[in-house]
Amino acid sequence: MLYYLGKAIINAVFPPKCSACGILFKPDRHGIIKGINNIITRDSIFSGEEQLFFKFLMAPFLCSTCSHDFLPVESPICSKCGIMFTSREADDHICGECIDFPKNYGKARSSGVYNRALMQVIHALKYKGLIELAPPLGLLLFCTFINHWDPQEIDLIIPVPLHIKRFRKRGFNQAFLLIRKWPMIAKNMGFMLLDRQINRDALVKNKNTRQQTGLDRADRKKNVKNAFSLHRSELIKEKRILLVDDVYTTGATMDECARILMRGGARNVDLLTLAHTMRP
Repeated sequence: MLYYLGKAIINAVFPPKCSACGILFKPDRHGIIKGINNIITRDSIFSGEEQLFFKFLMAPFLCSTCSHDFLPVESPICSKCGIMFTSREADDHICGECIDFPKNYGKARSSGVYNRALMQVIHALKYKGLIELAPPLGLLLFCTFINHWDPQEIDLIIPVPLHIKRFRKRGFNQAFLLIRKWPMIAKNMGFMLLDRQINRDALVKNKNTRQQTGLDRADRKKNVKNAFSLHRSELIKEKRILLVDDVYTTGATMDECARILMRGGARNVDLLTLAHTMRP
């Protein structure tokens, strides 16, 4: 947790701008490290404290107002795609979208709803190059992973790849930045996760698709059709795979990746994202 302590000290001397709303603010250093350590334990990860955890993680980057502006994904959700239902009275069940349009993956889960502060920090990471947001967001995502999967049931963790042109323009793959420190995080928490379980070579994006923003479900699916391929198919044979990205919108991109992986011989593919949109 030295990263957060160092960041807090620097910010005390040089007040940062809030990564969500842009105002100058002085981070409240009191209790940040203590709060994180109290919430993250092997036996008590999250335990209904996702909103408080987000506040602690984002304290060096967000003003007090924005750090409270986080909506975690909570049941009832679709047991397939993981979308959070607007009605809070039902149990988890498969949504109509997943019934009408069967998926190639097993299940999808997300840390929070794609709005408010979470949307803003993801945008800051991806489009403003604020890669210092990757460690705290990666820790948030890791805890969501532990909440929904046993690490021993996952053979490979694969970030959704970028096309080489987009990678060169952006300079990084945000999905990989979110998971690259997971083996170290797992070790600190008492879990077993090896460096070789994270693989960014097996799957490649060979088609430079246009941005999915603004496209409907059908156009998104058409846009990414055959955009991915296996680079080293032997790596995924009979493997239980977790596919990771930053945002689940319609799921078209990740479902296409899952289709390619399953066709290449994977045993099963699940999805994990930082954020999930709410369906109108």
